[in-house]
Amino acid sequence: MNASEQDSSMIRVGIIGYGFMGKTHAMAYQNAAADGYPCRVIAIADPALNGAGHAGEPAGNISSSDQEFDFSSAEVLRSAEELLARADIDLVSICTHTDTHVELALQSMLAGKHVLVEKPIAINSDDVKALAKAANSSGRVCIPAMCMRFWPAWIRTREMIESKEFGGVRSAVFNRLGSRPSWSTEFYANEKRSGGVLYDLHIHDTDFIVQCFGLPDSVVTTGDGLHLSTAFQYLDGPVHVLAHAAWDHQPAAGFEMRCTIVCDQATIDFDINRDDQLVIHQGTDSKAVDVGSLSGYDGEIRGIINMILGKTPQLGCSMNDAVDIACLLDAQLESMRSGARVSVKD
Repeated sequence: MNASEQDSSMIRVGIIGYGFMGKTHAMAYQNAAADGYPCRVIAIADPALNGAGHAGEPAGNISSSDQEFDFSSAEVLRSAEELLARADIDLVSICTHTDTHVELALQSMLAGKHVLVEKPIAINSDDVKALAKAANSSGRVCIPAMCMRFWPAWIRTREMIESKEFGGVRSAVFNRLGSRPSWSTEFYANEKRSGGVLYDLHIHDTDFIVQCFGLPDSVVTTGDGLHLSTAFQYLDGPVHVLAHAAWDHQPAAGFEMRCTIVCDQATIDFDINRDDQLVIHQGTDSKAVDVGSLSGYDGEIRGIINMILGKTPQLGCSMNDAVDIACLLDAQLESMRSGARVSVKD
């Protein structure tokens, strides 16, 4: 997309929180602007920032570029209140700890801003419902930052599933495995605040499974706050859907994000650690699928810009979607604690 295809009005962005994810959002806005999207980060609020900014917290699970955000046109503020009081900000990215998301999103909408709020929205589904209700009546765009919905290889995978390009899906297995985040260690070690691996990491695969196959009829989850597996049962759908998530690996083991989807006529194979992330296996042949160089973070930023401009982004997500996923995560937590299968659709 180039500048001539865009609305001429500039979307002025404020970012609350400049840890790993705040920096990731800032870079995605900067890259979008370089590609002709009418957006510019004009303010960043974080009490840890000083002067022209700082390098941010340690890198996350997924490698990012070595680029740095250009602070020359962005004012550094000390608090969210300062940022939300500014009339020249149209869109706010909320990149703070999970237990602050809902209140900051509500305040942002009351201040007339559009909102992109990091996942998980909250670890209490009632809080997610409250935010969804407010968002639906606000007249503002407010969406969860579910970056995997916008990951090019996953977009293509979903297209292949929905179109039945290779026939129906028989099984789907997801692995998202690594060590607990090395940034904000006190926060992530506190499951009451972070939700542990279920709400912070497993949420991505849960969301994608629902995107592709709808809500399951029931779930069985085993494990704990550091390592778990969920079997998603569909009475009318794939016969085997399983997702594993872990924070208990040693850091030297790295991070694994992979899914293998077996269709009638092909196996769809995604691996974030390969140069060719998406590969289709048919018979004795394997073929890489070109999905471009953008990340899901790039996609979600461009997605919300398009929504604000009145364009519907492919695979956009809503707060109502976030409610469905929060309730499904609750069902998985109930199953993990009880050791029983938990019905979802009753």
